[in-house]
Amino acid sequence: MKQSIFQYIRSCLPCQQHNISRSKKPGRLQPISTPEGPFQLIGIDYCGPFTRTPRGNKYVLCITDYFTRWVTAIALPDCSAQTTAQAIFNEYICRYGVPISILSDQGTHFKNQIMDSMEKLIGYNHIFSTVYHPQTNGMVERFNATFVPQLAKLQDREANNWDEFLLPVVFGYNTGIHATTNYSPFQLQFGREPRLPADQPSTSFTFNKPNDYYDQLKKNLFTIRRQARTCSVGRQQQYKVHYDKQRPDPHYEVNDLVLIKIHGLKTKLEPKYSITPKIIIKTQHPTYWVKDEHTQVESRVHVNDIRPIFIS
Repeated sequence: MKQSIFQYIRSCLPCQQHNISRSKKPGRLQPISTPEGPFQLIGIDYCGPFTRTPRGNKYVLCITDYFTRWVTAIALPDCSAQTTAQAIFNEYICRYGVPISILSDQGTHFKNQIMDSMEKLIGYNHIFSTVYHPQTNGMVERFNATFVPQLAKLQDREANNWDEFLLPVVFGYNTGIHATTNYSPFQLQFGREPRLPADQPSTSFTFNKPNDYYDQLKKNLFTIRRQARTCSVGRQQQYKVHYDKQRPDPHYEVNDLVLIKIHGLKTKLEPKYSITPKIIIKTQHPTYWVKDEHTQVESRVHVNDIRPIFIS
């Protein structure tokens, strides 16, 4: 009888839809492999909206190189598809060349016909993260969390001039030592340390032959980039071990019935998981494709947004 009561309570559908799990979110960390060098993988994301400035800017498009951690931040009046494509082309591709891959979320400013056309025309691979799983593009998300407080502290609230401090804040980030690589993004990007206002002016200047400088620059870049990649891979492994510790990692099969977490609840009384069961139609752990049994609508979800259905 005790087992029957346990099974009855466990299979209560409203309970499964409303109950909050106190354990760690399921799904182990799947870190993005560290690129071999710069301009191979960049992450893009929008930050904002902010209060519109006198110059008409309301959003910031942040572009981060996954190898050097070099950040490009562009103040923009809107986040439309056309504005996004123009900013990426003019402010990044025309300065640094075409990256091999671009990683972004599935927002309409990134996933649209204009961006699709630019991808095919210029020749890069556009990768989209799973919906409601910003950790996939975590490097850009972390920078956004870093630079927003800096802008807030520096701006003149009366003048609403946050965009005037955007480039200095980004420069400060790019010239600081990154804890993961042990080098500054500037040094990994250019092979030298930046000259800063606090540095003493040079009293002499040595003229080097162009070939000598080029050879030394290649050696410097090879050495520091190799060391930076080793540090990045090591930090990734350490973080994965810490993240995965005592974390459940359920795997689901095609035709399994599950519930999907609902994001953006309007009231606390609404169910936290889908009203109708979803059926898994494709698996690529930790990402799954599910279909609503009633509406037949298909969607892609991460394993930490999935809850199995227990049926008595």
